[in-house]
Amino acid sequence: MRHKVAHSKLSRNTNARRALLKNLATNLVLHERIVTTIAKAKAVKPFVEKLVTKAKDDSLVNRRYLLGRLGREAVVKKLFELVGPTFKDRPGGYLRIIRLLPRSGDRAEMAVIEFVEKVSEAAARRKLEDKAPRVEAKKPKRKEVPPAKLKQASKKIRQARSNQAEKKKTAKKKPAAK
Repeated sequence: MRHKVAHSKLSRNTNARRALLKNLATNLVLHERIVTTIAKAKAVKPFVEKLVTKAKDDSLVNRRYLLGRLGREAVVKKLFELVGPTFKDRPGGYLRIIRLLPRSGDRAEMAVIEFVEKVSEAAARRKLEDKAPRVEAKKPKRKEVPPAKLKQASKKIRQARSNQAEKKKTAKKKPAAK
C-alpha cells in the first residue's frame, strides 16, 4: 500500500530534488512554458501551483515565503506583478501538462508544462487595462494636398512609366550582331 507517500523522489536525494524543483519552477515562471519529462512535470506542477496561490495575495509574508522557495528576486517580482493578478479570480488549476513524443535519445516520455492563460507582460497589461476606462488619444490630421498638385504628380509618374516601357521595347527589338 502507498500510505503517506506524498510525492515522487525522482531518483534523487532531498537536496538534489529541492534544487531540481526550484530550477524547474524558476524557468517555468520566467519562460511561461518548459519542455521536460512527464515525471518532472507532474512533480513541479503542485509546487508551482502553491507558489501562484501565494502570489495572488501580495504581502510581506508571502514575498518572503516565495523568495525562500525560489531564491531569485526577479522571479518573485514576476509572480506578484504578472502571474498573481492574471489568476486572481481562478481558484486553482493554473498549469497544464501536454504530452509530447518520446525523446529520441532514451525514449523518455516528454511533456510541455505551461500556464493555462498567457502570462506575458503584454497580456497582463492588456488584462489590467481592460478593467480601467480607456481614453483614446486624438490622431493628428494629415495635411491636405491641393488637387492640382495631385494631378501633376500622377501625370509625371505615368510619363516615367511609359518612358521605361518604351526603353524596354526598343532594347528587345535590336537584332543581335552575328
